[in-house]
Amino acid sequence: MAGAVGEARGSGWTWRPVAQDPLLARAFHSCTELRGRFYLVGGLLAGGAREPSSETVVFDPAGGQAVRVAARGGPRRSHHDAAPVGGRWLCVVGGWDGSHRSATVTALDTDRGVWEAWTAGSGSCPPAGLSSHTCTRISDRELRVAGREGGTRTQRRYGSIYTLRLDPGARTYCYKEEGCHTASRSGHCAALLQSPGPHPGHQLLLFGGCNSAEPEVAGHWSHGKIKEEPPVAPHLMEKLSRLVSSGQGSRQGPRGLRHHSCSVVGPFAVLFGGETLTRARDTICNDLYIYDTRKSPSLWFHFPCADHRLKRVGHRTCLWNDQLYLVGGFGEDGRTASPQGRQHLFDGPLHQHPSNHAVALAGFIDLLQSINH
Repeated sequence: MAGAVGEARGSGWTWRPVAQDPLLARAFHSCTELRGRFYLVGGLLAGGAREPSSETVVFDPAGGQAVRVAARGGPRRSHHDAAPVGGRWLCVVGGWDGSHRSATVTALDTDRGVWEAWTAGSGSCPPAGLSSHTCTRISDRELRVAGREGGTRTQRRYGSIYTLRLDPGARTYCYKEEGCHTASRSGHCAALLQSPGPHPGHQLLLFGGCNSAEPEVAGHWSHGKIKEEPPVAPHLMEKLSRLVSSGQGSRQGPRGLRHHSCSVVGPFAVLFGGETLTRARDTICNDLYIYDTRKSPSLWFHFPCADHRLKRVGHRTCLWNDQLYLVGGFGEDGRTASPQGRQHLFDGPLHQHPSNHAVALAGFIDLLQSINH
C-alpha cells in the first residue's frame, strides 16, 4: 500500500495513494461498490485504443488489493455505466464494445461468479445506442438513464431520458422513454440529491457534458417517493462542510467539463478532474468542485490544484466507509494509465508523493481543515 500523500497546498484538500496494481490502470471503465468491494469493468487500457477491455477486477479498499475475476463472458465495454441490483448483481448498461454503441444489459451474478446476458422484456423501447451516459439508481430495480443516444452523426439535438426497469428473477430489462428531454450531453455525470427549499423531495441533476455551466434537472420526485438509502458518511460530510465554509474556494461552477467524476456525499455533489471544452490546450483538469444543496439556491465552490500529476480524465470515484476513493483514469497527456491507487485522510502531516506515482488511482480525497506547512 502506497503511503505517500499527494498535496495541493493552500486549497485544503488532497489525494493520498493507497494501492498500486497494474489491474487498476484503465480509463472510461465503470467502478461500482458492492458488498464493500469495488467492481471495475472494462475500460480502455491505453489512450487511442479502440478495443475495450473485457476484464472484471475487484478492488478491496480495506486491504488495498486488486484481483481479476475469473468469470467468463464479461462484456467488452468502455464509456458505459453500471449499477448494483439486489445486493447481488452488477448490471452493466450500454457502452462502446469496439464496433458500436450498445443499449443492452449484462449482469455479473456475484454469488455464482458468472456473467449473464439479460434479455429485453416485452414492450421495451431501448435507445439507439448508449455511450458516455449515466445510470442512476432510483430504486433497487429501477434506473434513470440519461445522455448520449446514437453516434455523433445520428444524435438528436436534445438528450433523451429513459427509465430502465430490471427483473433479476426473470433476467430481463425494459426501457421506457420519458416525455421530458435535456440538452444533448455526453461524458456528463448525474447526482440524485434532496431538493432544497420548502418542498422536500429528490431531484436528479446532470452536470457537464456540454458547454453549460449550470446543472440540469433530469427528474423530480416528491417527498417519500425515493426509498434509496444513501451511504452514511458523517465525517466526510463534516469535512466538506468545513471546506466550503473556509473561504478558500471560489463561487464558480465547472463550464464545458466532461469525463469527470461525481459522488454524492449527503447534501454535496463532489466533482473532480475531467476534460474541459473551453481550452484548445492543456485540457485535462485536476480541479475539485463541490455543489452544496443545503440552502436554496444551491452554491458552487471551486478548489483548484497546482499539481499537474493529479490531472485525471475517464476516472471514477466511489464512496465507502466514510471515505471517497478515486479509481483509474488517464493523466495529463490523456493517454497514459499507470497502476496506482489513492485513499481519504483529514488531519496529519502531508508529504509530496514520488514523481513515478502518476495516473491510475484507487484512492480517497483528503479534505483538510487547514494546511499549515
